[in-house]
Amino acid sequence: MAKLYFRYGAMNSGKSTALLQAAYNYEERGQRVLLAKPEIDTKGADQIESRLGVSRTVDFLVATGADARESFRAAAGDAPIACLLVDEAQFLTPGQVDDLLRIAVLDDIPVLAYGIRTDFRTEAFPGSARLLELAHSLEELKTICRCGRKAIFNARLIDGRFVFDGDQVAIDQGLTTGEVTYESMCAVCYLTESGGRLDGR
Repeated sequence: MAKLYFRYGAMNSGKSTALLQAAYNYEERGQRVLLAKPEIDTKGADQIESRLGVSRTVDFLVATGADARESFRAAAGDAPIACLLVDEAQFLTPGQVDDLLRIAVLDDIPVLAYGIRTDFRTEAFPGSARLLELAHSLEELKTICRCGRKAIFNARLIDGRFVFDGDQVAIDQGLTTGEVTYESMCAVCYLTESGGRLDGR
């Protein structure tokens, strides 16, 4: 039986790079893979972009509310698929994560999902929470904070200033109030910047 894998980490932990490397490894051996990401992730449009400058067009976007298994089947056609790789999996709905498990278990196709666990308020994304509940295998991809400690949180900045309130999803210019960026941080630096706040409190 194939498995559902969730490979997660804070921002800048190399998730997209690892996904593109996995795709390359399969294809180097003559195997066909499909790449997907949620449509809500407007950064790069239909591209998976690594901070190292490598990018690739996805085979399909998972629309909000769509059945991810049906979307996968439509993209796959009749050709055999060795693996499905999903970037920004935190933006999937819990039902779409259920669909990924069905692809792995019922269709016997490994599914490698990459994403972050929590938002800028340290609250779990619904897709990530469901992946943590269902995935056969969990793997943390690590990165460091500006202080050198292990980064586990993702802080949001608007025009270079930290913010701890707002919508869960804001990508690049997603807010009208200014430029949105993110910084991966350890718990110490996050709590220092937030004044001790967690979960928006």
